[in-house]
Amino acid sequence: MRAFAAAFSLAFLSVASVVSAQTASQAPVVNSTQRVNEATSPDYTAVYCSSFVSDERVSNDTVLISGEESRAKITFARGDYVYINKGSAQGVKVGDRYSVIRATEDPTKVQWFKWQDKLMKAMGTLYKDTGQLIVTTVQPNVSIAQVSFSCDYMQRGDIVRPYQERPSPPYKPSGTFEHFAPVSGKSVGMLVVGQEFSQLYGKNSIVYINLGNNQGVKVGDYMRIFRYQGSMSELVPNTEGYQYKLFGFGSTPAKYEWNDLPREVLGEGVVINTSRNSSTVFITYSRIEAYAGDYVEIE
Repeated sequence: MRAFAAAFSLAFLSVASVVSAQTASQAPVVNSTQRVNEATSPDYTAVYCSSFVSDERVSNDTVLISGEESRAKITFARGDYVYINKGSAQGVKVGDRYSVIRATEDPTKVQWFKWQDKLMKAMGTLYKDTGQLIVTTVQPNVSIAQVSFSCDYMQRGDIVRPYQERPSPPYKPSGTFEHFAPVSGKSVGMLVVGQEFSQLYGKNSIVYINLGNNQGVKVGDYMRIFRYQGSMSELVPNTEGYQYKLFGFGSTPAKYEWNDLPREVLGEGVVINTSRNSSTVFITYSRIEAYAGDYVEIE
């Protein structure tokens, strides 16, 4: 019995020594207050789910026509198998990759600011990124593809087009935001509408502006976001004359108009997609909230 106990004790100590040695060789735990590596550019989802506005019609020759379990499913997402209306006779091959988009419009039909509809019409059609496909099986006139990446649900009639790489432009060094930046003298436009037709924006928001290739905008350009005091066309709720007077809270001896006062710089963002008369901007810094109808200029 004593011999058994001695052997057991020796085995226990050996195991404990091994565990202790393994623990000692592990990397030290990173303290939660230590700084981790920051992102250096917009991530994959931000770039490939950003959607885009274009005044050039996107061909709908290739479309998603159905998918598995279609008697019960009206939408499709990552992992689902879907069918497209092109096959080997049209040059489709196993392994081909496609992007899926859908033309969309604001279901509310309500303008946030006076010129919003007119500007949007001039910019073109908003095409929503819904995801990506990889072809797994090819038949003569129909192909089966698996949804490999989802931004949103896919549905019958979505436009299928060959996958194209999108660049992810680098961020500016941190701490370079100019709170009181002078006018750049470059092209000026507006935040026209945001992703999902949103009207309020902050850091990491995606917004579509009415400046594009025709106005000299390139992917990677930085846009400065600003507004003027006293302009009644602004979208921030205000009272007429608030820039120089407000009942019960003082006033100035002179009347000041919007162009008499310094502009307010709100934030900035990087261009991640362009077309002829519009661009997609990923907001990288926001001092305060911005609204559709605020101004942008190329930095």
